[in-house]
Order: sequence, then C-alpha cells, then structure tokens
Amino acid sequence: MPKENLFKKICFLFCMVEADYIEKVKETEIYKNCTNIVVGKGDLNADILFVGEAPGKNEDLEGLPFVGRSGKNLDEMLSKVGLNLEEIYIANILKCRPPENRDPLPGEIRAHTPWLLEQIKEIKPKVICSLGNYATKFFLSEGNVDKMKEQPGITQVHGKVKFVEIGGLKIKLIPLFHPAAIIYKRALLPLWEEDMEIVKKEVRETKEQKTLF
Repeated sequence: MPKENLFKKICFLFCMVEADYIEKVKETEIYKNCTNIVVGKGDLNADILFVGEAPGKNEDLEGLPFVGRSGKNLDEMLSKVGLNLEEIYIANILKCRPPENRDPLPGEIRAHTPWLLEQIKEIKPKVICSLGNYATKFFLSEGNVDKMKEQPGITQVHGKVKFVEIGGLKIKLIPLFHPAAIIYKRALLPLWEEDMEIVKKEVRETKEQKTLF
C-alpha cells in the first residue's frame, strides 16, 4: 500500500476513534438540552488534574469549567497553597450540564467518561484530584458505574492517596472536597488546604522518582 494511502487510512481510523467518545456524549439527552459542551481548561502538560462532577449554569453558558463564583473561589483556594488555575487542568465526569444541576445519572456517566479517560491519556497527570462525591466514587469504583454507590463518601476519603486503574490507566488519586461545598461550609477550607499539601508532596515525590530512574 502506498505511504500516502496508508497515512490517509491511519488518519481516518484515528478520526473514527476520536469521534466515538464524542458521539457517545452527543447521544445523551443532556447534550441535546445544553448550550455548550464543557471539555475542560488549563495546562495540557499539568502535573495535577482536577475532576469535578458536571458543568453548572455559568459553565454551560461559557463552555468552560469553574467560571464565575466557583472559579474565583477555586483560584483563591489554589493561591493559598501556591498554585493557580494556569498550572493545573480541570475537567468533569460529565461534559454537559444536567437540567437544574441535578445529580448525574448512571447512563450519563457511562456515556461521558470515555472522553475524560482520553483526556487523562493525553495529559498524563502525576496526580488526579477528584472533587466531591460523584467524581471520587467514579474513580474509586475504577469506572464501574454500578459499583459507585458502594464506595465511601468524600468525608471518609478526602486527602487519602489511592491507587486505582481504569481502562488500563494507572492513576494516583487524591479525593478533595468540592470547592462549591466550601463556599457554603467555610469550616472545610482548612481541611482542603491540608489535603492540597498532600497533593503537592505526592507530585514532588513522583518527579523525584522519575529523576532517579
């Protein structure tokens, strides 16, 4: 087969694979009712990947995660531990806003998370921070949506380093309280700051291990 034709075939197959996880999202009802698909934002070479639950009203309108009050709050919280939004990457387990910000449905999680896994493969973060219950339970169940209900809640596992594997991806996970929860319950802020110091320590240790080898 001529190289040009082989190249076209490879490109075609790549596009088909890429389209598959996007098409899964577009087949869901929440896609049909949303304003924008919210893919993510931040540094595609980030050491830390934050994964939340789903876009809210402002995120849906702007097509970006963590905008408005929630984004400002997260930026302030990151600055307290010496980080900023440009140094991390943020995504959600759902790419579209559920109506009235209701909880994600199992079928929606199954349809939307293949795109998230593709992002993880591309970014290759050293640590993933799951924000809140839904994102945490998705990772702790290792992508088995039916087992998410069996997983412990965020109050039990926040700040604890976990090692999980999803779709062949080995992930170092550190669950954190969702920034939106901290807006309404400021007593959680000191715990979040303590947990973020653990995140930074794990990133440093991972870098040091790679340097040794």
